Amino acid sequence: MAVSSLSLSLVPRTFKDKLNEPRWSESPRASELPLHHAIACSCDRTTGFDEEISGNCKRRPLLLGVVGSLTASLLPASSLLAQEMPANYRAFVDLSDGYSYYYPSDWREFDFRGHDSAFKDRYLQLQNVRVRFIPTDKKDIHDMGPMDEVVSNLVKNIYATPNQIANIFDTQERTVDGRDYYTFEYELRSPNFASCSFATIAVANGRFYTLTVAANERRWRRVRNKLKVVADSFKVLDI
Repeated sequence: MAVSSLSLSLVPRTFKDKLNEPRWSESPRASELPLHHAIACSCDRTTGFDEEISGNCKRRPLLLGVVGSLTASLLPASSLLAQEMPANYRAFVDLSDGYSYYYPSDWREFDFRGHDSAFKDRYLQLQNVRVRFIPTDKKDIHDMGPMDEVVSNLVKNIYATPNQIANIFDTQERTVDGRDYYTFEYELRSPNFASCSFATIAVANGRFYTLTVAANERRWRRVRNKLKVVADSFKVLDI
């Protein structure tokens, strides 16, 4: 099935669901793990891949001590992420929605409409990472089709708007813990603006996951390697 034929309706989330789900960030030192629930109000989850604007839904973290049953449920993910955490990065883990990734430690969480989580540079808002997912009946990313075909369709027909020219620079495939991922670098150029991004996609838990990390084209050479760490860190977890 072509990617474009997928429903773009995101898995619905309710306030009650978000209130009870474990979502947390950990610092580079595994011995100092600030754990938190992220409480989010319900917001529009029907946005298509091509709409990328900020929303008004506010996610408010509550800091919790490393105690009780919450700690027991988070320890496996914590130990996994702490094994190879690079310096100057933090880890975001969403055990309820089944994914994790690293982000630069000086970035701040923000709301990005249609996305499940997002962090941005405190000064450069266009330098950011965000994650979203949509339902799928596929079991693995290979079920979506050949890598080049899937990536081309996503970038040119879904990520790019009608007035943008899309260029794909590189595509890579990797397998981690038996799960397959496609990671690709691309540019979207319009008459007055251009941005560059890495995206990593995967299929698991009846969902098609997408992580995108982007920056202004003028800064891309300076931050490319830093953002590639984020793209390569994305993992889906069994839920």
